[in-house]
Amino acid sequence: MIEIQSQMSERAVELLGLPEDQPCFLLDVGCGSGLSGDYISEEGHHWVGMDISSNMLDVAMEREVEGDLILADMGQGIPFRPGMFDGCVSISAVQWLCNADKKTHSPPKRLYRFFSTLYSALARGSRAILQLYPENSEQLELITAQAMKAGFTGGMVVDYPNSAKAKKFFLCLFVGTTGALPKALGAECADGEESQQAKFINERTRFRNAKGKSVKKSRDWVLEKKERRRRQGKEVRADTRYTGRKRRPRF
Repeated sequence: MIEIQSQMSERAVELLGLPEDQPCFLLDVGCGSGLSGDYISEEGHHWVGMDISSNMLDVAMEREVEGDLILADMGQGIPFRPGMFDGCVSISAVQWLCNADKKTHSPPKRLYRFFSTLYSALARGSRAILQLYPENSEQLELITAQAMKAGFTGGMVVDYPNSAKAKKFFLCLFVGTTGALPKALGAECADGEESQQAKFINERTRFRNAKGKSVKKSRDWVLEKKERRRRQGKEVRADTRYTGRKRRPRF
């Protein structure tokens, strides 16, 4: 488990695209015992870690990590001044914001609070790389929608999309700029397409009705959803002339 955590941390820092031979100031969201911070320090960068678990932060302190630590709930926002960090990494944490652990918790509101304050805390032109384990495509939709609403551009990079064990999701977010998504690992396609990437921009491109709402269950809506799942590396039935066609009721 520690080895996997270290590998994901290394990959997240790689995806940040930091300048070579220049120390940067990074934020580690959901830092836990500081394993990601160890790699950040090894690369010559400085960091601050935040986590909701005091027990995990105690372990990090016992390990004498080099970064500064803060006890905080990311769902309540990132408590730092604007433009403070050159980048952000997060390993296996963001998906927990999709859960309502308390009656007062609203996943969309907590996600938006997290992303909007994170956007503010990052320097213009920087990136946030958030590795996560989504339970389903609906969680991915919710997370990316709130990130887009907060002002981020970017998309999902899926490493080894065809592997059950090695498959990893990295939400790659850009602050103030729109760049090309990094290339995913182990996702070469025979036809040259990059199906491992799902990119989004600030403007929604969903099909909508006259009231501005998505036309759910329409053929266009179904085709778009199937294409989105293909980009996530999931098995999807081939499109036919019957796709999205409303079936007659059976008696």
